[in-house]
Amino acid sequence: MDGRPPLGFATKFTYGFGQAAEGLKNGAFGVFLFFYYNQVLALSGTLAGLAVGIALVFDAVTDPMAGSVSDNWRSKFGRRHPFMFLAALPLAIAFFLLFNPPDDLGQSGLFAWLLIFAILTRGAMTLYHVPHIALGAELTEDFEERTTVVAFRQFFSTFGTLAAYVIGFSLFFYESPDLPHGQFRADAYAPFAMTLGLLMVASIVTSAWGTRSQIPYLPQATGEPEELGLGAMFVRMLREIREALSNRSFAWLFSGVLIVFMMVGVDSALNLHMNTYFWELSATGNTLFFAASPIGVLVGTLVARRLNTIFDKKPSIVFGTAWWALCQIVPIILRIFGYFPENGTDSLLITLVCVKFVQGVGVVQALVTFGSMVADIVDEHELKTGKRQEGIFFASVSFSGKFTTGIGNVVGGVALDLISWPRGVAIQTAADVPPETITWLGLVYGPIVAGFAVVSVWCYSKHRLDRQRHRQIVAELGLRRRAAQAEQTRSAVG
Repeated sequence: MDGRPPLGFATKFTYGFGQAAEGLKNGAFGVFLFFYYNQVLALSGTLAGLAVGIALVFDAVTDPMAGSVSDNWRSKFGRRHPFMFLAALPLAIAFFLLFNPPDDLGQSGLFAWLLIFAILTRGAMTLYHVPHIALGAELTEDFEERTTVVAFRQFFSTFGTLAAYVIGFSLFFYESPDLPHGQFRADAYAPFAMTLGLLMVASIVTSAWGTRSQIPYLPQATGEPEELGLGAMFVRMLREIREALSNRSFAWLFSGVLIVFMMVGVDSALNLHMNTYFWELSATGNTLFFAASPIGVLVGTLVARRLNTIFDKKPSIVFGTAWWALCQIVPIILRIFGYFPENGTDSLLITLVCVKFVQGVGVVQALVTFGSMVADIVDEHELKTGKRQEGIFFASVSFSGKFTTGIGNVVGGVALDLISWPRGVAIQTAADVPPETITWLGLVYGPIVAGFAVVSVWCYSKHRLDRQRHRQIVAELGLRRRAAQAEQTRSAVG
């Protein structure tokens, strides 16, 4: 990796732009998918949550496998780029079909359709996403520049999520005199999915093509080629996950993110229910609400590297996680005790938008810092084992996130059924739902779930890899690589 040219703006930009694809998918999954199947198509909350949860668990299992395979892949196009190009078209097709089920499937049929195409969509995204985030750790070894690379990635991930919200509520689920809540417009979901699918393809191809010049400078697979059979890959994957978790710093980060993504799963399952019935927002209000947090994230990315430089990385991730939870809990508590603006007022919308904006500014400090911290741990692991395994580390993080997000989706769906939540297109306003049921919805969405952030912050506090130790690691790796190159040169001459 020595002798590579400086990492230019164009490379950082096109690399980061590739994350817009996952942002688009996450925006659609996080706001529209559960609501569409549960409230529009009337699939039970338990079945909808179970289908999304199983798909996430399946995806979580394939993530480490994708990381392991790409870590050990040998080709003239490098370890990551072949998979990035391969994933684009299957992703768009599966995503379109997910939002376009046949009519009259019934509960079992809808459950099967949601399960199958959620699995296929997530599987195609895994094929791209895991090599892509692993590529980000390979582009530079610099402690500070890694934060910049992750900031580009986070910026475009958030931009993609924001685009999904704006495209959805402005172009497809807009309000009209005959349908004040456009998210009940069933025939708009298929063209919405087609639009986002095409944008995903453009994002992926642009990123893969725009970073291809870096292939000669990226780490390559080391050691003897390993068998690529399914059984051998699975055994190797388990071994590499065990090795990754043996790293103390990584084990604590891994544990912390388990809690975070469980909370995210409940949030994504219930957020449109909250806005429709608890806050009673219009389509315009939904657009502003869902746009506020991503815009806050975009603003927050501009200062993430600076804050990391001033405070180091562990304080940043602790602050970001705690701040997200606080912004999730406080509005619900204030509403329940009568200290929050009334529904239908401008002051309510302005307050909610401000809360979501500052939540985004805060939480991105954790998001950017987390990715940068894992990249640093990869260096520590290479020094200890001699193996460069970005794929398995980032895939393990993705595994934990998706597994627990799946649990969060199941929890959200089961919670709706436990509080006897009514479903169907006839249930369009808060007046159609008992007040105590709406209160329970808010409690589950806010204090009950977000309170677990305390455990996550405690896990993050155990991380010990700081700037000074990482500087030592990089220096030792440099000496080792130069010694290896010198040995290769002597062998070639001999």
